[in-house]
Amino acid sequence: MSEKPALILQQDAASKRLEVIGKILLLLALLYIFVLSITLLGSSFKLLGKGFAEMVFQTTSNPFIGLMIGVLTTALIQSSSTTTSLIVGLVASGVLSIEAAIPMVMGANIGTSVTNTLVSLGHITRGEEFKRAFTGSVLHDFFNLCAVIVLLPIEISFGLIAKSANMIEHIFSDFGGMKFTSPLKAITKPAAKWIIHTVNDNGVICIIISVLFLFCALFFIVKVLKSLVLSKVEKFFQRYIFRTPVLGFILGIILTVFVQSSSITTSLVIPLIGAGVITISQVFPYLLGANIGTTITAFLASFVTGSHAAVTVAFAHLLFNIFGIAIFWPLKKIPITMAKKMAILAQKSKFYPIIYIVVVFFVIPAIVIYIYK
Repeated sequence: MSEKPALILQQDAASKRLEVIGKILLLLALLYIFVLSITLLGSSFKLLGKGFAEMVFQTTSNPFIGLMIGVLTTALIQSSSTTTSLIVGLVASGVLSIEAAIPMVMGANIGTSVTNTLVSLGHITRGEEFKRAFTGSVLHDFFNLCAVIVLLPIEISFGLIAKSANMIEHIFSDFGGMKFTSPLKAITKPAAKWIIHTVNDNGVICIIISVLFLFCALFFIVKVLKSLVLSKVEKFFQRYIFRTPVLGFILGIILTVFVQSSSITTSLVIPLIGAGVITISQVFPYLLGANIGTTITAFLASFVTGSHAAVTVAFAHLLFNIFGIAIFWPLKKIPITMAKKMAILAQKSKFYPIIYIVVVFFVIPAIVIYIYK
């Protein structure tokens, strides 16, 4: 009688180990596809030639268009990782300048916060619970908006982020601390060449294939990492994370690095806020940490390209978030107050949250892009 349960337990443990091994192998395969997509993207833009590059430069030369492209693209695909990887690929291939890329990266930061705002709508029928959840969701929005409002004019006027990122990239490369080589890139080059040859050197088709590979790879990487990581930290997450602001900040970084999606890590806390388990002040540092953690994807993509300019953009993404945190962590009352007032408005009418999402993330960016173009 006692042997049977023990045997079942052993079989369960063995099957779980096999499941974990299978997920790790799948993760490696998805990483290969991700690297292949970046390699193929760079080659694809080179196929389109100088005329296409000039057209893209003219389109994104206005920083406000770049910002809105970043917002709209990320809101549509709900992945800042995908958007920033595409931006890095464009910079690496010489199609996009560092100066034009930075506003787009800022826009991606804004666009990614639409996901947790949508998640908060799940509480919309439950009064005070919805008010708390919606406050927590738009807090991330308002932090990113405040950071852009302050830093974009400074960047346009003085190039603070671009110059700082360029300087840091040079320091690392000069000291030999950064070798832009990747064994994965060497492995993916033959596959990229085969795809290009198969479609008869058609740059447009290659771009479509590379974007599909990139989107699918990151989508499933997030899925696999979520199943590997989040299931093991949920209890710890609820009991210990928010004891101190620094602990919340660090965990926001670590968890986002592991899951490769700030949308998931920020959305994860919305039900906890709605239930009253954690407060807005407690969750604020965690959201800031998630913003730092999500920059790892741009670094990974930039190292694959072997481009110093692409690595500079990755540093720019990191610096934008660091500068924003340095300004608005001490001034946290500003985004927190804005979020609370927006939640009060949303509680009065259930149409306000929907109007807010549609207007901020889709209508305004689309109108600005249309007008300026």
